[in-house]
Amino acid sequence: MNRFFATRPKLLLVDDRPANLLALEAVLGEDRYQLITATSGSEALVQLKSHPDVALVLLDVQMPGMDGFEVSRRIREHAEWREIPIILITAIHTEDPFVRQGYEAGAVDYFSKPFDPEILKLKVGIYAGFRQRSNFLKEKERQLRESEELLRTGRKLSAILERLPMGVIIADHDARVCQTNDAALRILRSADQTKTDSYGEFLTWWERDGYLLKRPDGPLMRALSAGQETHNEIVPIRSIDGSCKSIFTSASPLRGLDLRIMGAVVVIQDVTAHQEIEADIERRIVHLVSLGVEFEEVAVKG
Repeated sequence: MNRFFATRPKLLLVDDRPANLLALEAVLGEDRYQLITATSGSEALVQLKSHPDVALVLLDVQMPGMDGFEVSRRIREHAEWREIPIILITAIHTEDPFVRQGYEAGAVDYFSKPFDPEILKLKVGIYAGFRQRSNFLKEKERQLRESEELLRTGRKLSAILERLPMGVIIADHDARVCQTNDAALRILRSADQTKTDSYGEFLTWWERDGYLLKRPDGPLMRALSAGQETHNEIVPIRSIDGSCKSIFTSASPLRGLDLRIMGAVVVIQDVTAHQEIEADIERRIVHLVSLGVEFEEVAVKG
């Protein structure tokens, strides 16, 4: 389930009388909504700064200092808040000119006290649902733009990637693979394996055994979560064919036009052979040293 619909909608209740806020909370119920309260117009604006994802504002008209009409106008002037539905509630201004003034200030509905609790609950549910769907659609649009931007970047890089001797993996902000080059597949596959469905093999490996590259403290996740660049970290992995390899890993974040992290580039190099050569040289040196010790012992005895 999408996070916008998995969480309860936030409602901002604004009234200078605590008893009226308690009445609204009793009618709406905290089991269905996240209820945030304010006892003045200025406090309501402060609450909106902390909770810009509010789905609906229920706003008392008659408040000292900044009245509901002025609060509504200020909300509409703010780019991040102007699409939040506002319902004005009043016990005094019930005549048509004041109702019209409420709509002109940006309210979508106008209730007079005493109001029918069932009708209020019904309308709140409708307006809050509109706001949630709007947020959901905006988030999907943002994700689509980032994905398209990442794919465009990937296409520009593809010709370069295939000429590089090291493996390159491009992942999105959720650590899902968008693109890789043949060198990465060669590194993660033994030389005698066929190329049949090699990319499918890689994706299966990424979900099953690629966790060492995706672990929370690993280079990829540090690039995605903190924007951190890493260089030549040795990561032991189990490759596609089940063999164990030592991989030099470097990772860098990919940022969109708004500088938000939308993915990461991971560069891998197989250093298993180098380590084996170094280990073999080390064994030979140890062996030669031991032979030298044995020769000295024989010479002393002789």
